[in-house]
Amino acid sequence: MRSIWNGSISFGLVTIPVKTYSATDRTSSVSFVRIHEKDGAQIQYRKICELDGKEVPNEEVGKGYQAPGDETIVPITDDDLSQLPMPTAKTLSILSFADPGEIDPLQLDKAYYLGPNGASAIKPYTLLREALEHHQRVAVGKVAMRGRESLAMLRAHDGAIVMHTLLWPDQIRPATGVVPDDVELRENELTLAETLMDSLGELDPEELHDDYREAVEELVAAKLEGEEPAAPSASGTSGARVLDLTAALEKSLRAARGGGEGDAQEESASVTPIRGRKATKKSEAAPGGGKRSGTATKKAAKKTAPAAAKKTAAKKTAAAPKAAATAKKSAGSRGTTGGTSKKSASEKTASKSTAKKAPAKKTGRQSSA
Repeated sequence: MRSIWNGSISFGLVTIPVKTYSATDRTSSVSFVRIHEKDGAQIQYRKICELDGKEVPNEEVGKGYQAPGDETIVPITDDDLSQLPMPTAKTLSILSFADPGEIDPLQLDKAYYLGPNGASAIKPYTLLREALEHHQRVAVGKVAMRGRESLAMLRAHDGAIVMHTLLWPDQIRPATGVVPDDVELRENELTLAETLMDSLGELDPEELHDDYREAVEELVAAKLEGEEPAAPSASGTSGARVLDLTAALEKSLRAARGGGEGDAQEESASVTPIRGRKATKKSEAAPGGGKRSGTATKKAAKKTAPAAAKKTAAKKTAAAPKAAATAKKSAGSRGTTGGTSKKSASEKTASKSTAKKAPAKKTGRQSSA
């Protein structure tokens, strides 16, 4: 790893010579070059002077300062900058030590590894690293790199000292116009959200990878081989939807607790918009409200069914004597024609015992006649 800056850390009266290495690598991210679509040739960028319209070589390119809102450009040379009072040009001066939570993550800019520069720097370097780690503190100071002074934070990480350059407080924009108005949240929604956060578990850095970069690499490989790129698979739904927040949280929680991929997909696909849930809003106010109402309905149905059966049986019992009496009268009026006439509707509904007695009376009357 190549050092990009050499300096020292000023820790009270202790000076620690260090070398600085870039802690991040952004070359692995996806980047594109501009080409001429007509012939595929790459487009070059040239430094053109605005006055004469000619290309300027790199050795003739200098620095200039232009104040915001002003068209005047003031030339600045390297000699001018070297004469400025900048004690942090080669020294990172530690100003104080702070709790890591006091540093706003919005201020974090770039990260660098600091390593000891020379044998005499090994012991004080190790001492500062161990003190930061054991005391659980970070060091805050100022350092000048690449022609500008920045805030810096030092912390112990993986056996080394890491330096983060920080943005100045006035470089952080306020959140005015971004924060929404007061939103009313139900207590069960907040509880479900916190439970879901706990159920998702810890983050495994080894499982994190750039899916977009892999897709671009597959696309480039297919084009180089003269093949048609594979059609992307549809994932998710396009457009924002207003969902029942409580139902979505409950289903997400069930999926996070091990419902399985199939269950998770099914649950995710069955989330219902609020517009379709107005009728059942009361039953869904609390988690599992739908289940309670369904259970209550089943219990009510079980209680109602025996009562209805008893009422029906009572009606049939009361109707049986009436049907028997009607059958007797009907049999008496049709004494001679009972064998050939059709039975009435009341005779069909009479009990079997009544039906047997009626023909016996008919036979007796016919013999006496």
